[in-house]
Amino acid sequence: MPIIETHDLWKTYVMGTEEIHALRGVSISIDKGEYVAIMGPSGSGKSTLMNLIGCLDTPSQGSYLLNGKQVSQMNDNELAHIRNQEIGFVFQTFNLLPRASALHNVELPLIYAGMPSKQRQQRAREALIKVELENRMTHRPNELSGGQRQRVAIARALVNDPSILLADEPTGNLDSKTGVEIMNLFERLYAAGNTIILVTHEPDVAAHAKRVISIRDGQIEKDVKQAA
Repeated sequence: MPIIETHDLWKTYVMGTEEIHALRGVSISIDKGEYVAIMGPSGSGKSTLMNLIGCLDTPSQGSYLLNGKQVSQMNDNELAHIRNQEIGFVFQTFNLLPRASALHNVELPLIYAGMPSKQRQQRAREALIKVELENRMTHRPNELSGGQRQRVAIARALVNDPSILLADEPTGNLDSKTGVEIMNLFERLYAAGNTIILVTHEPDVAAHAKRVISIRDGQIEKDVKQAA
């Protein structure tokens, strides 16, 4: 069964007297364990699609099934639960708390989930070990390199064992060598069974995925499986 299924998704913004169609009838199906890049130039609609997949926004029309459940029928509490438990977000800007240690930053989603402290710390430690930061757990973001900060952000996204890892331009703020390290980390996470959706405008980043969905002017232009 697909983990993500969208049918005829539209997203329309009204700006004054003008209607802007950010998405125009997007239908995609993504299976559990896939590694997919959503690619397109700036303004193509890829970020809008990411926001809909991540339940950060709602479509103007069309349907979205996540794990077989209709997202439009969920209430605010159910959506908040999905954003915290089902989807792990990785952003270009890391979004870490500056005064908190790496461990505490990774613990945050578990605090929101109401998990007891001891269990929380154990889970956060395991997530940091997965991204090879076991020797940096007590460091604050300003004591870490850009690549290490992004690893903390990825550990935080993984800590709830989400159905989907959703990464928006994850190498955008990193130099090319560090970017390659982060992409190698995604490769290992995919090999371990994680479902990864990567949003990018960079072909060399998209090349790491096993399938590339290209978006232009709010529509799917190409959907190509890549050779391993």
